[in-house]
Amino acid sequence: MKRLGLFLLLVLLMGISLFVGVKDLTITDLFAGSVQQQLVFFATRIPRTISLLLAGSTLSVCGLIMQHLTQNKFVSPTTAGTMDSARLGILVVMLFLPNAPLSIRSFVAFLFAFLGTMVFLGLTKLLPARNQLMLPLIGVMFGNIVGSIATFFAYQFQLVQNMSSWLQGNFSVVMKGSYELLYLTIPLFIVIYLFAYQFTIVGFGEDLATNLGVNYRWMQIFGVGLVALASAVVLIMVGSIPFLGVIIPNLVSLIYGDNIKNTLPITAIAGSIFLLICDIIARVVIAPYEVPVSVVVGVLGSILFVILLTRRAKS
Repeated sequence: MKRLGLFLLLVLLMGISLFVGVKDLTITDLFAGSVQQQLVFFATRIPRTISLLLAGSTLSVCGLIMQHLTQNKFVSPTTAGTMDSARLGILVVMLFLPNAPLSIRSFVAFLFAFLGTMVFLGLTKLLPARNQLMLPLIGVMFGNIVGSIATFFAYQFQLVQNMSSWLQGNFSVVMKGSYELLYLTIPLFIVIYLFAYQFTIVGFGEDLATNLGVNYRWMQIFGVGLVALASAVVLIMVGSIPFLGVIIPNLVSLIYGDNIKNTLPITAIAGSIFLLICDIIARVVIAPYEVPVSVVVGVLGSILFVILLTRRAKS
């Protein structure tokens, strides 16, 4: 019953997202054949709504996988250096291959994200900590170091404004022909679902996973690869969105448990719902102007994060 309610809420928010914006759209005019309204609807509103669905679900699922790979509820691509490493990769492409196609940019971003995440996992083995907050704190520090390197070189080559504007989480520029790479996340969902049992076992630790016949190291590398690829795609298409990969998996696990095969679809839907709500708020709060959705996600996410910290501390 709860799942049905989530699905209906998602459909409702999708409908609202399609008809909220600077240009007023009506169903009557769309069916009447208004060329201008159909152009806005099919060229901007549908691509934007689809990109919100895919980005929200992708970042939430990536956070879920990262939390199982590290056995820590506060780790996500934004707190493990994954996103910052991908940004460094994008800067490298902008410096040395400024005219490179999107596929090359995506591959380099994925490569840097993968290597950065593996370095973070290596740091977690060198600096073991029982405190749940210590691991994401190490990840944030590592990400800030990588981000500082990227900012330094961007400043040296006068690319700070270009990189900052491009990588800020914002869906206002999403249009037909500029978001289709996000469809790559769909087969990644399928692969993650097929290996959901193995990822769940990995979440119990190396000793138990090995006893149950799961190759812990290879599954960890495989999971990091999937997360890095999905995170790089989202970063290139719509920019960086904070907190989503931490908050949504935690909220879902509090209600539905930690079995990935059961919670994966719910996590994806909940992530899309949360991002749709934030994007709708971003469009209407100072209409006809628009706030970057990353700002709204950051504000709401920080509030929810404090609530989660309090809840986890009591439990």
